[in-house]
Amino acid sequence: MANDGVKDPEQVTESMTKQDKAAKPDGRKRRWREHKIARREELVDGTIAAIRLRGRDIGMDEIASEIGVSKTVLYRYFADKSDLTNATMARYVETTLAPRIYEAIGGDLDDFELTRATITAYVETVASDPDVYLYIMANGSGPGRETVADSERMIAEVLSTVLGERLRQMEMDSGGAVPWAYGIVGGVQLATHWWISNRSMSVEDLINYLTMMTWGGVTGIAAVNGSPARFNAIPHPLLPPADATE
Repeated sequence: MANDGVKDPEQVTESMTKQDKAAKPDGRKRRWREHKIARREELVDGTIAAIRLRGRDIGMDEIASEIGVSKTVLYRYFADKSDLTNATMARYVETTLAPRIYEAIGGDLDDFELTRATITAYVETVASDPDVYLYIMANGSGPGRETVADSERMIAEVLSTVLGERLRQMEMDSGGAVPWAYGIVGGVQLATHWWISNRSMSVEDLINYLTMMTWGGVTGIAAVNGSPARFNAIPHPLLPPADATE
């Protein structure tokens, strides 16, 4: 009697064995990838700690020594110093800079305090880790710079959403929310980069000046309901304050 459609048990067993053998290399590859990712994160965290200890001019030999591995081990997980720096930059943005900014933006504050808190979060985060910031800015390239640009882009997009919603709640023109947000983020980032390199004023003064500039822009936008037409239709004399003394 024909046994159409029913496979020989031995054939089934043989087929399953072959599938298992084929799957084992894939399993090993997956475990190796997972191990490599975890190990890279450990080495990057060690690199950040080493930079904080030894300063922005630290080299690969010193990084390896502080982490407690050989330089050969570093090059097993990173192609070169640039690769390590880019990974360090991505880790710093992911675990330190971006979370603090998002926390500030998401705070239950009035408009002015929200503006100041967001600027403060960025400036103080960079100021608290000057060597890490300067190290990754001096040594990063290619993908690393893109990581910083991506983080700034994400922050600007979040800020534009918050700003746009607030303007619409006040029945104002929100068409400029995106360029305004990018202008704020870019201006604060560039000014902070300038400051971290020369420290010609205190952190508090920098925050005050940046808040003054940003809030002055926000109030100027609000004064014309966010409308470029209204803005262009009125004069803009630079006047002293009403209570200025002779």
